[in-house]
Amino acid sequence: MRYDRREARIRAMQILYAHEISGEPIQDVTASVLEDFQDHETLYKFTEKLVYLVATKRQEFDEYITPLLSNWELKRTALLDKILIRIAMCEVLYFEDIPPKVSINEVLEIAKLYSTANSSKFINGILDAFLTRMKEAGKIIKSGRGLIDPSSR
Repeated sequence: MRYDRREARIRAMQILYAHEISGEPIQDVTASVLEDFQDHETLYKFTEKLVYLVATKRQEFDEYITPLLSNWELKRTALLDKILIRIAMCEVLYFEDIPPKVSINEVLEIAKLYSTANSSKFINGILDAFLTRMKEAGKIIKSGRGLIDPSSR
């Protein structure tokens, strides 16, 4: 098994999906899915932070997604696609060390592996519009090596 941030994102997606489908407490699902991540402290913490931020800020992310859906409704969007969009939004807004394009490209690659044939195009459209809006609103300023300017928050 290869342990890297992509694997961590995949695990985060699995945790969030299992939590939504089963209704099991997120702590229990996280512990179960990350059981073999225990020896990889950095990746474990990254995954855990991503999962809990996505879960606690879900409404915020859905409020960003909804106006970007043209002639579509959030409730009709595939659950896996929503989760991947939320993961990318979370990284863009709350992970200062990850450039936005990296976050977007990572979820697109995961979508190609786990979702439908058209999902990556759909997700890319939503995230591209989101990134544009966030930059225009001054909510995201990443420069240099992708770091957010702390004064912009």
